[in-house]
Amino acid sequence: MRILVTLILILAAPSSVFAQLGGEATYQFLNLMSSPRQAALGGKVITNIDYDVTQGLYNPATINIEMDNQLALNYANHLGDIRYGTAAYAYTVDRRTQTFHVGATYVDYGTFDGYDEFGNSTGSFTGNETAISFGYALQIGYTDFYAGANVKLISSKLEQYNSFGGALDFGLVYLNEYLEFNAALVVRNIGTQFTTYAGLREPLPFEVDLGFSQTLQFVPIRWHLTFENLQKWPIATANPARATSDLNGNQTQEEIGFFSNLIRHTLVGVELFPDKGFNLRLGYSFRRAEELRILEQRNFSGLSFGVGLKFNKLRFSYTHARYSSAANTSFLGVQISLQ
Repeated sequence: MRILVTLILILAAPSSVFAQLGGEATYQFLNLMSSPRQAALGGKVITNIDYDVTQGLYNPATINIEMDNQLALNYANHLGDIRYGTAAYAYTVDRRTQTFHVGATYVDYGTFDGYDEFGNSTGSFTGNETAISFGYALQIGYTDFYAGANVKLISSKLEQYNSFGGALDFGLVYLNEYLEFNAALVVRNIGTQFTTYAGLREPLPFEVDLGFSQTLQFVPIRWHLTFENLQKWPIATANPARATSDLNGNQTQEEIGFFSNLIRHTLVGVELFPDKGFNLRLGYSFRRAEELRILEQRNFSGLSFGVGLKFNKLRFSYTHARYSSAANTSFLGVQISLQ
């Protein structure tokens, strides 16, 4: 556990320098959920070390021999009719060299109508982004720690503008088989643009996540707890719509304290029958719930749930994620064993 704590402290020191969040960096699609299973458990589970080959897309330290010859394809009809999907495959050369992993993430933003500054039509245009990753993980000596890395090549086309970049992900996992407890730390998107859209170099969406999970001893449940975006504190900003006024018309802005910021970093998830052919998944994103909730109305923002089914060499997954009363998304996935 000492290695994990040391790495957290090293990463925490320069966090203000690397702090990135939505709207502050390019290639934001790199931090989208990689699979229906991950989406169902809150959005960013980083501790699963099992057959799920798409887990290696988000945390390369989870790449393991159970992923050998597993092919996964996932698709989501995202918000605003944006379509995106992921694919992953792993292959074990032998037990000495462990397992190699390759993955892809693709986003299609659809077709847009273009206009100039005078309102004249300039025709339609499209936008899409792609990332290809190559990953590998290994055990650190004879310890219970595993480390991994992804190398990513990124391509983006938005109307007439193109950009190409590269990034690295690093992950560390602590595995306690006796307690069936896992802890993980992942540092994502350390990289740069090789070519820019229009001469302005932009930062990548750097992110640091810390996660824990454990299977209960006498109940077929595995719980997940993830702290996301640890590279930035505070993560919340006051919402002007939630300002209050007194009888004299004086306005008081929304106050966001330590606990409010902490909860926005938190994701929770529960998986029922995690090792069986049929399992149920439930997750909650406090940040999504808080930022998308409507005052004086219950809309269950932040909630997600899904199911997993196994038939012989096929595993099917479905997840429904709740964003707001007007926007939800569904995530479909299939994993095929090619053995």
